[in-house]
Amino acid sequence: MTHVQLLTEPVTPSQPLHKPLELYIFIDPLCSKSVEMQSMIRKLQVEYEHYFTARFILSTKLASLNCIEEKTKGCMSGQEVDVKHPVLPSVAIKAAELQGKRAGLRFLTKLQEQLVLQQKNIQSYATLLEIAEEAQLDMQEFRSDFGSKEAAHAFQCDLHITREMEVEEAPTIVFFNECIEDEGLKVGGLYSYDVYEHILSEMLNTPLVRNQPPTLEELLTRYHSLSTKEVALIYNMTEAAAERELKKRMLQQKVERTYTNDFTLWRLKV
Repeated sequence: MTHVQLLTEPVTPSQPLHKPLELYIFIDPLCSKSVEMQSMIRKLQVEYEHYFTARFILSTKLASLNCIEEKTKGCMSGQEVDVKHPVLPSVAIKAAELQGKRAGLRFLTKLQEQLVLQQKNIQSYATLLEIAEEAQLDMQEFRSDFGSKEAAHAFQCDLHITREMEVEEAPTIVFFNECIEDEGLKVGGLYSYDVYEHILSEMLNTPLVRNQPPTLEELLTRYHSLSTKEVALIYNMTEAAAERELKKRMLQQKVERTYTNDFTLWRLKV
């Protein structure tokens, strides 16, 4: 594993840890591998969330951030000018997080749905407004926060952490234990699930106790949408078997699907 290294100066978490480990997860909203990483994190949460907390850090690659304020000036209520720029999804995520961590995660999930389905341009302000509405955010607050210095500053803080930890690729996970003096373990790139499982066990210095997965309905309630591949990963079954189970529930009017030629997402039927 050539992209694994120790960090001798971990960033001090903003809040005390209540679980033995904390994971800093560096993602680029425009990167498909970051979406794949989300699948790994979901499985880790299902099986081992009693051991760790997770913090998502945006590490979007940009030559300069001077464009943020200028690009968002026209994205205010009453000025429905559609602006398109690679920085906008990251600023939108930070604007959503100003409504709370859960709101931010809902928005990130909806954003990633659009990325994999490729039905809309997620670099468009108009699309980001639609995603915010789907994520049930306060739209007036979102519009205001989108063009605010607070959202831009929050994004810049993420990029500062990225530079400080010398994270050079997305996705990357940095594992910290609850002792701030101890080294963190940085794992750059995307690996198979058993690699992350092994790292958790090594960091804890104990065999892991795995939680049993919840029902599919409970899982979809928590994560809102899942791909066939994610369901197969979480329940340790083949994709064909996962698809059969999902189709059964679709016939029972319990779930519905959205799909393109290459990708399928499943949700609870409303």
